[in-house]
Amino acid sequence: MLDDEGGAGPDGGTPPASVRARLVVPASQEDFRAGFACLVGRPNAGKSTLTNALVGTKVAITSGRPQTTRHNVRGVVHRESSQLVLVDTPGLHRPRTLLGRRLNDLVRETLVDVDAIVFCIPANEKVGPGDRFIARDIAASHAPIVVAVTKADTVSKETLAAQLLAVDALGRWADIVPVSARDGYQVDVLVDVLASHLPLSPPLYPTGDVTDEPRAVMIGELVREAALEEVRDELPHSLAVVVDEILDPATDTTGSRVKGAGGRLQVRVSLVVERDSQKAIMIGRGGSRLKEIGIVARRGIEELVGRKVYLDLHVRTARDWQSDPKALARLGF
Repeated sequence: MLDDEGGAGPDGGTPPASVRARLVVPASQEDFRAGFACLVGRPNAGKSTLTNALVGTKVAITSGRPQTTRHNVRGVVHRESSQLVLVDTPGLHRPRTLLGRRLNDLVRETLVDVDAIVFCIPANEKVGPGDRFIARDIAASHAPIVVAVTKADTVSKETLAAQLLAVDALGRWADIVPVSARDGYQVDVLVDVLASHLPLSPPLYPTGDVTDEPRAVMIGELVREAALEEVRDELPHSLAVVVDEILDPATDTTGSRVKGAGGRLQVRVSLVVERDSQKAIMIGRGGSRLKEIGIVARRGIEELVGRKVYLDLHVRTARDWQSDPKALARLGF
């Protein structure tokens, strides 16, 4: 166990401004469009980074490790004449564990209820078996499919043109849009294209809302993002994060132990690995790695909740949790 000042939680603190925002209906509703667009693609295709760029702020964690996203994340894009609700999904892949199968099922269930599909294919990797697998998987969808050729800034114009031709040959698409989330290239164009496929509808979310993610979930994801970057390639898929407790010392009546000074929001988080050897990796020599994870995660959490937090990190083992139905249920999968 290692304690590091920092943290945030589901029931602690003042609700963010987006939660308190009122629903503003446009004066001219005749042409207003609103609806859902689901981002799909193989792992590490740039879905989460693109989601953040489209929304204009961070709503999904990102990492260089494949399969970072493990649940659907919603981000809301507001325009004068439209409201686009993006659903960032886990990467579709050939599963090796029960967790992998459940994540694939989650993506396929999501595709049923959206108004448009954004199929993300990176510009810097040739179209491969994973892309063809997904293309076949979504071909029967009732929703229009827009291909976003991501990471366009990483290749030459000639390479991008060749990739666009390869993508065009992969299936029948409503539109193909090359984009770069990093430098904003054609991000607004993609929003306009997706909005054109949405139904006529009043807004679905209050003006100013950028996500409907519960704060506890976002806190857990910020801790997992910090951990993924710290452990690099050592155990990314074996790591789960559980927010055990969040309390505000100013309002808590349970008598829970308060740590740190200044009435900081108290957050207790467990990092769950599959083997004791991985536990040692996560903690690091003398607790150094866990402390670094806490420092980075606390910074993001404090920005999220807008106040000082005390983050209490623990590492525990749940043997082979990715293939254990009971363990998956306890971890929220």
